[in-house]
Amino acid sequence: MADPRGFVTFARRVAPYRPVAERLSDHRDPATRAGEGLVREQASRCMGCGVPFCHSGCPLQNLVPDWSELVRTGRFEEASARLHETNNFPEFTGKLCPAPCEEACVLALNSDPVTIKQIELAIVERAFAEGWVRPRPAAAASGRAVAIVGSGPAGLAAAQQLARAGHAVTVFERDEEPGGLLRFGIPDFKLEKRLIDRRVDQLMAEGVRIEVGSSVGSAVSADALAARFDAVLLATGAQRQRTLDLPGARLRGVEPAMTYLTARNRHVAGASSGPAAITAAGKDVVVIGGGDTSADCLGCAVREGARSVTEVAHGPTPPLRRTPLQTWPEWPFLLRTYAAHEEGGVREWEVEPTAIAGADGAVRAVHGRRLADAGIATGDDVVFAADLVLVAIGFAGVEPDPVYQQLGVALQDGRVTAAAGGGTSVPGVFAAGDCVRGADLIVTAIAEGRAAAARIGARLGRRVAAPAA
Repeated sequence: MADPRGFVTFARRVAPYRPVAERLSDHRDPATRAGEGLVREQASRCMGCGVPFCHSGCPLQNLVPDWSELVRTGRFEEASARLHETNNFPEFTGKLCPAPCEEACVLALNSDPVTIKQIELAIVERAFAEGWVRPRPAAAASGRAVAIVGSGPAGLAAAQQLARAGHAVTVFERDEEPGGLLRFGIPDFKLEKRLIDRRVDQLMAEGVRIEVGSSVGSAVSADALAARFDAVLLATGAQRQRTLDLPGARLRGVEPAMTYLTARNRHVAGASSGPAAITAAGKDVVVIGGGDTSADCLGCAVREGARSVTEVAHGPTPPLRRTPLQTWPEWPFLLRTYAAHEEGGVREWEVEPTAIAGADGAVRAVHGRRLADAGIATGDDVVFAADLVLVAIGFAGVEPDPVYQQLGVALQDGRVTAAAGGGTSVPGVFAAGDCVRGADLIVTAIAEGRAAAARIGARLGRRVAAPAA
């Protein structure tokens, strides 16, 4: 048994990544599996705080001290039940969430925080391996039907909650497979698609119907939804990408990052990406942006065999070390290094792109100027060779789509206007996730999907509970 005073005895440890050369040869998860001994050791570092601030950092209010103690004592099945009380898809958050819970961990004030994500992922993987995650269909049908538009984490979480309450749920997805950005925006090396497939299988076994290739607003009208369903939930995401306003931004070879990532995901899945699919192979690639999406582009480009990859961000160079007494329990400004950053490429901070140069209509270079920490130009000009420029500067809200007008919902600043719990000004129409908040965390999307499901359940007269997996 791990020492119950593990926060005194053990240092923070996580399972290592696979060797760079090995993981560059495939698109699988770069991380190795954390063994039971390591996971139980790290769970013992949880201090079981009287006021667990990890809850304040987690939109799902995950019961971290509870399942950490169960893992410490080897009670993984109970830990799985406790984990699934608040989170429908802990393997998604265990892989993709930046873990604001860890930044809010009280132990982070004078040490390294508990490896919450690692413990969470170990619990759910053990649960699948042991067969503890099973379909849990409702005992009786409610006789009410709900349509969900979009099959990302918000839509799927809401679908599961509503189906388990006995409602007939149909999820409409415009793409050829369910998952939204989980499937087509996030590379396999960050989330292997088999993880999505096994959850989709579970949802379908619980009675959720998923109609792919169904674009609500065009192929399926809002009037048709109103005729068939008692409530509609919009979980359409916020995939309208910000555009680059620079001289040369319309040159051939300047592409939105998500367009590139979507094509790569389809290619890795063995699907046709079209004859004009974007490729980084053999090219000098510049990624404009310094966030998660730019790191995803970097990882894909080096796996394709790009000649060079440079990430260019205009913000100040983040600090390497935490200053918890100044920031805790809030999310700190800190240099975040992902597995992709170990695999190749260069990161350039404090550079403001000024123009994109080209020849014969195609991009050849990105011009910029260096900035001081205060955002003031130093006067130093820089030039980065580029055959492909990927624009990863964020998202501006929902994409233009007739579904919003057809349903009569209001949009403001590119987002659906909705109250807490997802209610819109249109009776029976709800919204959740990024389409309401703008681009946000996967953990927030799941939380909003659950909240909307509860609100819909209350309207339909059957409470939506949160049973175990």
